[in-house]
Amino acid sequence: MPVLRRFAVVLLVLAAVVALPACGRDEGDLAVTPTVGVKGDEEKAAEDLGFPIVATKNTTRIGGADSVANAAAAARAVYTGATRVNRPRAVVVADQRDWRVGLAAAVLMGPPLRAPLLYSDGDDLPPASRDALAALQPLGAKEIGGAQVIRVGATPKAEGRTTDIRGENPIALARSIDAFQSAARKTTSDHVLVVSADSPAFAMPAAAWAAKSGDPILFVHRDSVPRDTREALAAHQQPKIYVLGPASVISKKVTDELRRLGTVQRIEGQTPEENAIAFARFTDGSFGWGIVDPGHGLVFAGTRHPTDAAAAAPLSASGTYGPLLLIQSPERLSQPLRDFLLDIQPGYTRDPVRGVYNRAWIIGDEQTMSVATQSTLDALLEIIPVNESGSTQPR
Repeated sequence: MPVLRRFAVVLLVLAAVVALPACGRDEGDLAVTPTVGVKGDEEKAAEDLGFPIVATKNTTRIGGADSVANAAAAARAVYTGATRVNRPRAVVVADQRDWRVGLAAAVLMGPPLRAPLLYSDGDDLPPASRDALAALQPLGAKEIGGAQVIRVGATPKAEGRTTDIRGENPIALARSIDAFQSAARKTTSDHVLVVSADSPAFAMPAAAWAAKSGDPILFVHRDSVPRDTREALAAHQQPKIYVLGPASVISKKVTDELRRLGTVQRIEGQTPEENAIAFARFTDGSFGWGIVDPGHGLVFAGTRHPTDAAAAAPLSASGTYGPLLLIQSPERLSQPLRDFLLDIQPGYTRDPVRGVYNRAWIIGDEQTMSVATQSTLDALLEIIPVNESGSTQPR
């Protein structure tokens, strides 16, 4: 079954994550590092192997203390670099100092480049990013002249063949990224995501879709459309524009202005968590996740680290694929999030082997999601027995 094959891929990716080398937290590396080669007669053997904090039966955690570490780990999970078929053709290096840069650059994980993202700190490349780049060994993408590294914004020099994307500010940079992506795919996208330049938690879910679809992300302010965004949209020649966020974040004045440049549809929730859920459920033709039934991958990140959205984006565009969902408290899942997970919880009537499964990536350490909350999430993802009428059977 396709779902079972997809689940096997997740297990292989988990093995890659668990095998990541130990690193120090101060250099932007993993906060929780599993140990490979633990023997059963050692104290705390299961804990040292990363259970339950790194993995449970339905979840896998990338437990970085910052987005630099999380991006490096996600890139290595998707592209192990161990063989030629597991090496990317290009890698994006983006400046982490402004969350909008990475968010817009997430589209480069989409077709045709399929380039994962690593973070720089301005002109400095942190050890986690440097080591990941060396391990990934990008092959070079013919669509961009054989470049191996795509430098977005203010980033350090990199070895190998490079190409640069520049802009005077993050909004102009988003326009440049859009043009770069369009040139690589040899056409503009029919769909464009427009998000807030000022409310990162409402914009975060866009990164996952951009990485999966190759649809670009452009920015607006609450009551105005920047010139660079207008000109970028004009280049798409009346596209379908999807505005992500409620009117409190992107006003009707802005959507009215955007309608001069294309058709406009708003996707909204009143809180960042509800906004992400609304986007996960949404579908319009070929646009949108349409997650309204069981059998999906999901990615969870915390709102306090908006740069984690782009860090996690490769996980939404490979393996089990799936939308980015947000958590605001490390100690609990909100009721809207619980309700959504209950709506899509898998069930079986006779044999769970013949069922479909949900599985989640968690991005961040225990300051993002506690082990207790991870355990609650694991239970909500679990396939459960149901009777013929759809009611849960006692276990």
